[in-house]
Amino acid sequence: MATPELRHFERAAREIAAHGDNDTLPFDLDVRFTGQAAGELASIAFGFYSELKEGPAKENKSRLDGMRVYSERLIAPSGPAGFRVVTKIHPFWNIYLNGLAIAIAETLEPARDEHAHSYRFLPGGEDRLFAPDRSWRAFKEVTVRHAAEAGKDAVIVQTDISSFYEHVSHHYLENFINQLGGDAHVMSTQVNALLSHFSAKRSFGLPVGGQAARILAELFLSHIDNALTTAGVTWHRYVDDYVIIGTNTANAYKALGTLAQSLADYGLSLNKSKTVFLSSKHYQDYVQSQLGDGDDEAMKLRSIDLKFDPYSDEPEVDYESLKETVESLEVRQLLNRELEKALPDNFLVAQIGRTMRLHAPEVALEIATTLLQPTNLHAFRSSFSTIMRGIAHLRSDKTFAQIHTGVDLLLDAVPGESGHLLEVDTNRLHYLRCLRFSATPFRRRYIQSLFDQTRSDVLQRACIECWRSWKDNVAYNHLRNRWNQLTPDCQRIFWLSTFTFGDEGDAARRQFKPALANAWALGVEVPLDEQKDAQKLKGHPRGAEPRFAALYQAWAAEMKDAD
Repeated sequence: MATPELRHFERAAREIAAHGDNDTLPFDLDVRFTGQAAGELASIAFGFYSELKEGPAKENKSRLDGMRVYSERLIAPSGPAGFRVVTKIHPFWNIYLNGLAIAIAETLEPARDEHAHSYRFLPGGEDRLFAPDRSWRAFKEVTVRHAAEAGKDAVIVQTDISSFYEHVSHHYLENFINQLGGDAHVMSTQVNALLSHFSAKRSFGLPVGGQAARILAELFLSHIDNALTTAGVTWHRYVDDYVIIGTNTANAYKALGTLAQSLADYGLSLNKSKTVFLSSKHYQDYVQSQLGDGDDEAMKLRSIDLKFDPYSDEPEVDYESLKETVESLEVRQLLNRELEKALPDNFLVAQIGRTMRLHAPEVALEIATTLLQPTNLHAFRSSFSTIMRGIAHLRSDKTFAQIHTGVDLLLDAVPGESGHLLEVDTNRLHYLRCLRFSATPFRRRYIQSLFDQTRSDVLQRACIECWRSWKDNVAYNHLRNRWNQLTPDCQRIFWLSTFTFGDEGDAARRQFKPALANAWALGVEVPLDEQKDAQKLKGHPRGAEPRFAALYQAWAAEMKDAD
């Protein structure tokens, strides 16, 4: 029975704090805020849910439809030549949607087919939502074993759904949620209304990048899974990637037709260009090559798990062991080999970017130099965000201080030599994340020009973060004089910045503080006069509930000395 509770919203907040609000975007200050105010934000979310639960469903949907639910759609790379839309969501609404989704996942997981490998929910997990051993790699390894067991005459079909996330119907999702029982009818209209906000009022599409979208996608596809199993199809799935195992060509083709019909019943279709028939041996050889079998160096790099636990009994030993493994590899040779390919291995390049901080400084600088050369960066464009994350790690780590000047010179050359890559929203955000560590004349001009020209709230916030890190007085005065022109979310980052400017910052806060309760209001808070009355009622779900604007102000005061 799907019934949201306070613990679901608390878990949503903790998960965002640990892993970010969107896996395509860099961590920002709102992620830190979410973690440090997790309990209070979850309390607001659960209080709002409790209020909606008590009211008529149709009125609740109308209320959500009329609210300002902030989100921004951004362009992100998808492969070497494609792009997709990802969604940045306001921290509160991200917690709210994820909390509802976690309640859904908790109910859905026991009913899911074992052949669905993606995002298997951990009901009692505290640190993560999904089972770490159910990875894409594990999925591929299972399909190879199954193909081998099927015999030499077996035929394997590899396919995926065409633009799946973009075409998920909100109407069908609402119906699927309604079948879960408990508070399903209360939740379904809310999820539908929120998805409509995040999809620019369209009736289809999921907000790519967050955990709620993954859970809702699995809910949707569980109905396709059931149809395949009922029809006797032998299948495996990871998100929208399917592997069908047939006893022969005719059997495989019939099974593919069943999948196509099942998808068509819900307005979806297969990707023709990615649908291939392979013999069992051909499929096994292809996947083993894809996973790096037969190449010891590449295999070791691929298999490295960089999510070592800093809170384990021997964290330094874990880290040192990981570092020794990376240092033993001929990473520079592997990188040069990828450069020789027409289509570099994105995952291998991504692993090289992730492991830069595990090398000696001079080796790390050499790898960074190779990665950021214009022709190379273009060749590795699918891995731009991971490369920039690796560069940011180097730039933030004092143990690499001796190469920081060299890294900064490489970064400042990117707009002039690889500016086309920065036309992509998410690439630019990752690049800005690297610039915040030091100010140069070039960077000051670049950031000011970007702030003045962009219409993206997310990019403007990233510019303000740079100015805050640099303690840029000129930019501070520029923003202070334009306070009323800033969006509420940009105002919040500027408010945090005021704590770095002494008396001038104190004066700005005194000037703007009276307007914050209304300017930053979510629209879900209980009016103060009603809240006072509610506190007199024992057990009232919204009595003494914190307010978003006050929470942020208190957090900003505590964070004034943060990096």
